[in-house]
Amino acid sequence: MAAIAYYLALPFIYLIAWLPFPLLYLLSDGIRLVVYDLLGYRTAVVRENLRKSFPEKSAAERHAIERAFYRWLCDLMLETLKTLTISAAGVRERVQVEGEEVLRKYHVQGRSVILVMGHWGNWELGGARFASLGLHQLYVIYHPLANPYFDRLMHRMRTRLGNRLYAMHEASKGMLRDRGQVTATAFIADQTPPPERAYWTTFLNQDTPVFLGTEKIARKLGHPIVYVGIRTVGRGRYVMRFEDLVPEPARTADGEISELHTRRLEADIRRDPAHWLWSHRRWKHRRPNT
Repeated sequence: MAAIAYYLALPFIYLIAWLPFPLLYLLSDGIRLVVYDLLGYRTAVVRENLRKSFPEKSAAERHAIERAFYRWLCDLMLETLKTLTISAAGVRERVQVEGEEVLRKYHVQGRSVILVMGHWGNWELGGARFASLGLHQLYVIYHPLANPYFDRLMHRMRTRLGNRLYAMHEASKGMLRDRGQVTATAFIADQTPPPERAYWTTFLNQDTPVFLGTEKIARKLGHPIVYVGIRTVGRGRYVMRFEDLVPEPARTADGEISELHTRRLEADIRRDPAHWLWSHRRWKHRRPNT
């Protein structure tokens, strides 16, 4: 069944991937009409997340964020498929870069870095853009898909322009294995870890668990931590900015790195809330012993 589903879907996936961007966004508008206006996909989750994250905003303000979010979400899905066919030049046209000197400094020093970011903007196009910088070899940490056929497709999508992947359960082992290379390893900082092994903080007004693995591996290997924000500046247009967040992680206290990258991501989301993944069940766990 997994193979049948894949081969039935594959022609439609590539048809979308070859569409020029104006037609891609016309299709996205049609999908939004179905997904949001007709089916109400995850609207209960989105509304609850927005209500708890922005209690100071009016219902009308949160509704405006919600509508803009669904437009961006549909664009994001199709732009992700577009990475199957887009050229490196096409990515450079759509994703500008700021703060490249941060990476260049560490590359000249021969130091690998850890990139921390969130589901904000378009992380798939951001990864594709990184590949053309000509600096660190990028490794993206990802969750393998249950369907092996679609998993191979996602692997091809994310590596075709030169990036590489670590499966999440093998990331630490891979980083230790490859520490002789000058690499950048991208951690998505807003995923949901098991609550009993997490660092707990407040994020968007709510108790939130944060993966401790990022700071543990950074301190063990001594890799500087660079924050990556990918802000939306127009439909299908982004600016990817690199910021030197923790130059010397070995000097930090427990929880300090987790707190720093959480606060930095929160600032971006508050500045531009419509372009974060509100349909994700980020707050499904409670802080232990509360």
